[in-house]
Amino acid sequence: MASLRRRPPVWFAAALLWLASAAHAQAQPEQIDTIKGVYAKLYSCWRPPPASRANPIDITVVVSFNREGAILGQPRITYETENAGEDDRIAYRIAVMETLQRCSPLPFTEGLGGAVAGRPFAVTFRTRKRPPKPEEKRAWLIQKIL
Repeated sequence: MASLRRRPPVWFAAALLWLASAAHAQAQPEQIDTIKGVYAKLYSCWRPPPASRANPIDITVVVSFNREGAILGQPRITYETENAGEDDRIAYRIAVMETLQRCSPLPFTEGLGGAVAGRPFAVTFRTRKRPPKPEEKRAWLIQKIL
């Protein structure tokens, strides 16, 4: 006698398909399709050195990417806080290079990759506290009644 095999219900196949697509979506990083997204991704990878190792400074790096989001050429440090010590500068330079290694290659969409390939990005990492801007006095708005 031949045994009858039951087919799995349709909902079971649909659930397997959904799980497989969810796992695939988690494995692929979210693609970046705007320049604002490039900066947001780089800032999300930023890990400044701890305050016990280096005093906070601001540092700017100029970096370019190819179509696939890999670093193109050599990143260049173009600005560091003026009164920073040499040890602080070195610690922050290392942190910037580690950030670029951690983040690259960036997952560009095809359109953004073509648009930004080879173009320089100036990325400023700010860790110093900024003094609050003084409140502007608007004397010209005050009406004087004579």
